[in-house]
Amino acid sequence: MSGHPTRRQLVTALTGALAAVATGGVAHAAPAASEPLAGGTVATLEAFADTMVPGEKRYASDRAVAGAAPGAGAVQAGAIALLRLPDLGLGPLLPELALLLNTRATAYALSKGRVLLPTQPPFVALDFADRTELATTLLRPTGADQRIWILLALFSAAAFDTAAQLHTVEAVKERHPGLAWLRFPSPDADGLWRFPQYSYGRRLAREHPRTTTGGSPA
Repeated sequence: MSGHPTRRQLVTALTGALAAVATGGVAHAAPAASEPLAGGTVATLEAFADTMVPGEKRYASDRAVAGAAPGAGAVQAGAIALLRLPDLGLGPLLPELALLLNTRATAYALSKGRVLLPTQPPFVALDFADRTELATTLLRPTGADQRIWILLALFSAAAFDTAAQLHTVEAVKERHPGLAWLRFPSPDADGLWRFPQYSYGRRLAREHPRTTTGGSPA
């Protein structure tokens, strides 16, 4: 993409990518096949994802993950890997999203009198309470570019709740932290899920006698 994408282009691309994730219309390719990202971009997007679904630090000096909650959060669940799936085509937009977020973080820090570490991207340099307050402002209906931040937040949730960047069988086998936290069931031996018990503990309706073997009405 030449030049800086417009806000409309960012929203359109994020919306289309999220729709592909929601419908399962992405190949589970290795993130390494996508464009490399600068460390500052990765850290900024990780910090945003961690604000949406917080988790524990990965190591003692971890700045992107604030360590605001025990266990794994969106970062450990693969939020960046999901954003970088080649089929989504978001790779060229991620530096722009990080830049936009850091611009907002700089303005926030100035308004609050916060002194930011110059060695860290502005959003990463904020502590968790400030990240949360800024994110709350960005996600408000009156917030600038609200749709961009809502879509980015949904990617964070999708990485944790659905392991959308992985094949579900492999995600369960590898104990994906989000699916494990949700107690997502393991498939049968052939890799398929079958549910012999009704989810409400009882049958809600009788099957129509002309229903086909595929489950459709005749």
